[in-house]
Amino acid sequence: MKYLVTSAKYLKDYEIELVFKDGKVGIVDLKDYKNRGGVFEGFKNLDYFKNFETDGITLTWQDEVDIAPERLYEISRSL
Repeated sequence: MKYLVTSAKYLKDYEIELVFKDGKVGIVDLKDYKNRGGVFEGFKNLDYFKNFETDGITLTWQDEVDIAPERLYEISRSL
């Protein structure tokens, strides 16, 4: 699946650089997610936001929160 996130690097604010399985490299800006509430409530704390991991599929936060890799691919702007 081309959408799989193979690596991720925090840049600044709510921006993360992603590399996808198909070789696409892009930046996602997830600042709007901090206002969604619910499972994304923790994003209001930037230190929490910065503490993400990749699991070979997508981005995860403390194994409780993730964003669909297809969505990340869709909203990423290419470098």
